[in-house]
Amino acid sequence: MMDYKVVIPAIIAFCISALLGPVMIPFLRRLKVGQTIRDEGPKTHLQKNGTPTMGGLIILSAITLTSIFYVRSNPSIIPVLFLTLGFGLIGFLDDYIKVVLKRSMGLRAWQKMALQIVVTAVFAYYIVEIVQIDLAMRIPFWPGHYLSFGKIGNIILLFFVVIGTVNGTNFTDGLDGLATSVTSMVATFFTVVAIGLGSGIEPITGAAVGALLGFLLFNGYPASVFMGDTGSLALGGFVAACAYTMQMPLFILIVGFIYLIEVVSVMMQVSYFKLTHGKRIFKMAPIHHHFEMCGWKETKVVGVFSIVTAILCLIALLGL
Repeated sequence: MMDYKVVIPAIIAFCISALLGPVMIPFLRRLKVGQTIRDEGPKTHLQKNGTPTMGGLIILSAITLTSIFYVRSNPSIIPVLFLTLGFGLIGFLDDYIKVVLKRSMGLRAWQKMALQIVVTAVFAYYIVEIVQIDLAMRIPFWPGHYLSFGKIGNIILLFFVVIGTVNGTNFTDGLDGLATSVTSMVATFFTVVAIGLGSGIEPITGAAVGALLGFLLFNGYPASVFMGDTGSLALGGFVAACAYTMQMPLFILIVGFIYLIEVVSVMMQVSYFKLTHGKRIFKMAPIHHHFEMCGWKETKVVGVFSIVTAILCLIALLGL
């Protein structure tokens, strides 16, 4: 029975993603939704100018279409699907404004943050008031113990964790296949845990694994499509929702270490640049670009970051 709730969703989502690629990519090319590469970035990236973006629609379609078959039998997937789609829609609006309407800024910072807060608030209300999931967090490597800051404190922390995870995932999407590979590892981790805990979300975590592997056929180096904010924000929402559904937001610090170091590297770079009036800690931020500027090939960065995530996912399993 478990095969039908994990393996089958993964296979279905993989097939949808793999079949949508050859249809969606030419369509995006005709819309001329090409990525614009920064001149100050690694010179090897300039050849990516014009590569279609908004490929996250492939991932979202595969996850959503697959999950629909399991909503009735596994209602636990509803908050995960909502947060994934909610942030995916925000990313889609941002991408659409930037690449279709040709307004380089996309959504303004306050607009994007306001939308993220609204989506997170609906998610928080649903899991706390409707399905009544306890926001107390499992403590890694201390089985049976939970960390709680009271109802209000836990809800405030939820906003920081969700929005932080979403934006960390967004920063990770900067190299061919990087966010896709890293998140496929994290989704596999949550699938294993969901089965072990009997949480009921394994159909959507399995679907995410399949959708990401299917998308990787087109997003791996050299990428023929980028996921854009449509995909990266959606994946961040997916990771945060899975964690909260199983009371595991502290585990994001382990399995999502790459997301964390990406966003922290940007914060450090910007802060140090302002404090020192122009000096930099890294050659370029986010940190994956720093390694590129140090001479690492793009494929090596993606490989190393993926291996690190895989090892950290195994360590996190021990932490349960």
